[in-house]
Amino acid sequence: MDYTNLAPALLVEEDGPVRILTMNLPDTMNSFQDDLHDAMRNVWGQLQQDDDAKVVVLTGAGRAFSAGGHIPNFLRNYNDYSFRRRDIRNAERLWKAMIACELPMVAAVNGPAIGLGATVAVHCDLVVMADNAFMSDPHVSVGLVAGDGGAVSWPLYIGLLRAKEYILLGDKIPAEECLRLGLANRVVPQGEVMNEAMSLARRLAAQPEQALRDTKRALNLHLQQAADLVLGFALAAETESFSTEDLRRLSEQFVNKPG
Repeated sequence: MDYTNLAPALLVEEDGPVRILTMNLPDTMNSFQDDLHDAMRNVWGQLQQDDDAKVVVLTGAGRAFSAGGHIPNFLRNYNDYSFRRRDIRNAERLWKAMIACELPMVAAVNGPAIGLGATVAVHCDLVVMADNAFMSDPHVSVGLVAGDGGAVSWPLYIGLLRAKEYILLGDKIPAEECLRLGLANRVVPQGEVMNEAMSLARRLAAQPEQALRDTKRALNLHLQQAADLVLGFALAAETESFSTEDLRRLSEQFVNKPG
């Protein structure tokens, strides 16, 4: 399978039956600029056409897993409804493509996983975090409804009250707390994240394929049910957020801050 159409924003390497996906925009902490968003949306269909692929490992280049949404794009969406509409539609397509992919996925969270970065991490089936990493969903803090974020999935993982606390306040969740709450399966030293993720991936690849894939699909029906309930309203409300003065003001503060 040729994945070069996804480069350089998303790199795909083969390690036997494992496909290693690396979000590759380290200068912006792998924020979801257009090219990365497009690549991440399209890769899952390609993976399912790769007859030799059995498991996926997802990680980020540089010091972050992913910083989530690209803030300059927020201002573009504030000013241009057509971009806003396109980005929201693409967010929905990415969400659904990840949930529909039958291949088991392991997230190797090598650094901060923020907003959409945290969402794609916990959309994976197993999550390995570096001990110095954290997750957060700061949608509300930057003026957005958590439409493509934790509002759908976090209540299933950590309970509704905890999800409300972390999403409404936007606080960082350190790796050990992610483990305790249920947002991570393993926490290891930073230098061992990929080794641990690959070890789990190889164990998954050795499992009987039909039993593994269809059990994953059965388990993901819980997420699909939550998406059917929440995603439509949440994304519509997030679309509205992009037209608010709070969003414009907070985005401009971020873009113009020193350093």
